[in-house]
Amino acid sequence: MNNYELMVIFTPILSEEEFKAAQKKYAELVVEAGGEIVHSNPWGLKSFAYPIQKKTTGIYWVVEYTASSDFNEKLKVQILRDEQIMRHMVTKLDKNAVEYNYVKRNGGFKNLDKAKV
Repeated sequence: MNNYELMVIFTPILSEEEFKAAQKKYAELVVEAGGEIVHSNPWGLKSFAYPIQKKTTGIYWVVEYTASSDFNEKLKVQILRDEQIMRHMVTKLDKNAVEYNYVKRNGGFKNLDKAKV
């Protein structure tokens, strides 16, 4: 099992319920493939630096998960078929990135033992 981070930009015309349903859909896709959702972080509506598909805003969602390496191709097919998604990016995380994300989620370096730092 490898660690990955998925960032998705949904179209800004989604309602709150549609956005939550889309998050649930992709989270269930990961779990059905034998993976695990480590952390889900909906960023909400953000402005773009430049227009994408004639839109200037999008709804961001970042999810960290573990899955087998062949799962990402199946995920990519599902994402490309979804008209609600404007952009996506999957990043494979190494052990340092996983540790950094864990520390960042749990209040920063102040919670670590001084022996580890």
